[in-house]
Amino acid sequence: MTTIMMILLGIIFAAVAGLMWAKVKGNSIPTLIIIMLVIMGLCFASVLAFINKGEDYLAYQALRWQPLQPNKIPQYLSQGKIVFVDITADWCVPCQTNKANVLHREQVVNQLNQPNIILMQGDWTQADTVIEQYMGQQSVAGTPFNKVYSTVYPNGIELPKVLMIDDIRYALSLAQPQN
Repeated sequence: MTTIMMILLGIIFAAVAGLMWAKVKGNSIPTLIIIMLVIMGLCFASVLAFINKGEDYLAYQALRWQPLQPNKIPQYLSQGKIVFVDITADWCVPCQTNKANVLHREQVVNQLNQPNIILMQGDWTQADTVIEQYMGQQSVAGTPFNKVYSTVYPNGIELPKVLMIDDIRYALSLAQPQN
């Protein structure tokens, strides 16, 4: 697919160059056509750049999510574990955006897949009393919701609703016990 896109990108930029050359030579070429082709070329180039980042976009499948069990968080903390909680729902657009932009990215997956990190996920697509009680204790009304617990932060570090990769990295670095 990327070879076809690169060929298309080459054709678009060749067409732009040809149209600009013809315009310079005095032919009547609408400037809007050239601008639209440049914009189309930039769009194709950005898609190519995204595809060729070299990330494994299926890496998220390696994440070992457990169902949300808030009563087990203290037990895991007593074992020196870090607990990452994700409350999500299929109908939650910001949740899906967080997954695509952050939680499913290979570099985040590699950080979360450490042996000392326990992943707990509450899927609120359907009504769930465990999630409702947990969210009530957190004084949070809706999704997305992410929190990192550790012995350093037993009450957790609440992450922003709109996640960035650096938010995960920073929270996990804060949660690490200082030796």
